[in-house]
Amino acid sequence: MPCVVFNQKGGVGKSTITCNLAAISASQGLRTLVIDLDPQGNSSAYLMGGQAADKQPSVADFFDNTLSFSLRKVLPAEFIVATPHENLHLMPSSPRLDELQAKLESRHKIFKLREALQQLAGGYDRIYIDTPPALNFYTRSALIAARGCLIPFDCDDFSRKALYTLLENVQEIQADHNAGLVVEGIVVNQFQPRASLPLRIVNELIAEGLPVLQPYLPSSIKVRESHEQSLPMIYMDPGHKLTQALVALHATLQR
Repeated sequence: MPCVVFNQKGGVGKSTITCNLAAISASQGLRTLVIDLDPQGNSSAYLMGGQAADKQPSVADFFDNTLSFSLRKVLPAEFIVATPHENLHLMPSSPRLDELQAKLESRHKIFKLREALQQLAGGYDRIYIDTPPALNFYTRSALIAARGCLIPFDCDDFSRKALYTLLENVQEIQADHNAGLVVEGIVVNQFQPRASLPLRIVNELIAEGLPVLQPYLPSSIKVRESHEQSLPMIYMDPGHKLTQALVALHATLQR
């Protein structure tokens, strides 16, 4: 089931959560694909490190291909590359996504990602989609294409206010384009259990009936080392408390 990781607010851990859940899936023997729709390319850099290159196929090439007609049908799989990790593949980001966006919108290509995922579904057990911090063409394409939606959440008042707008936007996509889209839950990230504000905010969200997932992901400097080494936590430090929380979250999502 394709799962999109989405929040219009930046810096909430979308790429970190996307890549680590995907890496856990792959480490468990599941054939896994990450699609990086954020022009910043954080997921691509996290998974590929120094192997990331401008000349490799990218998701920008995939979208560019939808703007032209060719006698030779180019399959979505041709824009996917292998990562250094077994069972884990990537459709990398590209800065060219920014320049393509207006053309794609004007040519009404919003459903092309969904068509691509339908073709790719048989080849993968898990598909995760990382999105830019904006409700733009690429994020809408992902929400239309996906079956599940995960919402990373930082425990502060700004994130909370943005959360309600985000949920309304998801409901609009559900009503207009993708009735099968399910909000799988809110992922509490960078949680500090000894601080009173995060605990109060999370408890209030639960009291409101919002789908807050357990466990909460603890704050840790280790994840920055993970980014620097381009090694998701399951590969770098399987026994770390954050890794174990991610594994438990992954298990929750598979139920």
